[in-house]
Amino acid sequence: MPRPKVYVTREIPERGLKIIKKYFETEVWTEYAPPPKKVIIEKAKNVDALASLLSDKIDAEVFNAAPKLKIVAQLAVGFDNIDVQEATKRGIYITNTPEVLTDTTADFAWALLMAVARRVAEADRYVRSGKWKVGWHPSMMQGRDVYGATIGIVGAGRIGYAVAKRATGFDMKILFYDVVPRPEIEQLGAKKVDLDTLFKESDFVSIHVPLMKETYHLVNAEKLKLMKKTAYLINNSRGPVVDEKALYEALKEGRIAGAGLDVFEQEPTPVDNPLLKLDNVVVAPHISSASYETRSKMAEMVADNLVAFFEGKKPPNLINPDVLKVRPLQKLF
Repeated sequence: MPRPKVYVTREIPERGLKIIKKYFETEVWTEYAPPPKKVIIEKAKNVDALASLLSDKIDAEVFNAAPKLKIVAQLAVGFDNIDVQEATKRGIYITNTPEVLTDTTADFAWALLMAVARRVAEADRYVRSGKWKVGWHPSMMQGRDVYGATIGIVGAGRIGYAVAKRATGFDMKILFYDVVPRPEIEQLGAKKVDLDTLFKESDFVSIHVPLMKETYHLVNAEKLKLMKKTAYLINNSRGPVVDEKALYEALKEGRIAGAGLDVFEQEPTPVDNPLLKLDNVVVAPHISSASYETRSKMAEMVADNLVAFFEGKKPPNLINPDVLKVRPLQKLF
């Protein structure tokens, strides 16, 4: 029996790619930038599986060109780039890589928070540019204390909980907002409040919600106006959750103190994005899960999902279980 064919839309870490190559006839897009959609459509025509990333739009146009496609294994927690409903109708399994990046992403939220509050990136530029011409001065590069402050967590799932857990080590007051009950975060001493209260009372607002219709521009001009002038916004969830134009205006006018951003409405964000001109904004290129350990484990999970499916087993991280009714599992190796 010939081996199933899989197209991998980026060079994923070797730990996972090695497993995929062992079981599948594998083709990998080797360029650093993502493949154009027309390339994905062309490659999908003759494959049994796709291994995708968030930057790949996988929708009906791709499915229409891929009569043999049975599974899309995504290297990410999020999957808003995939038309899951359409895939389910067609009997195409969709998987992701959850949980493994929880602590790594929470760590990076804290990296952004600490960096913007204590002006780390700004201070780095200050030294490197030669502006540090005199010694220590009491008013030089003053930031804001983190310990004892109030943190508001929007979205108290796995990552939000992990951020809250870290906040306890800083003796912070923890507020949170979520649309579902989260007893585990309350056990840390966190208090559930409505969204307006969270924005009004927090010194740091940290965003940890998925991107969906209900969360698009959840952080808008109205919410930003509620924040303290001394407060900071942290976002390493998804870029479109924050209205960037409204955020820029709030920062430029001094209505909030600063922001730490790992995600943007358009990625890569244009170099002329006005947010990049502001000293009180710390930015990163969507690297919250970018540790060697985590990315390797994510790649391994992609491989595990693919292998399980073709062995006739339910993939460990199946996100559309209704597909089982459309395409029952069967051994394909």
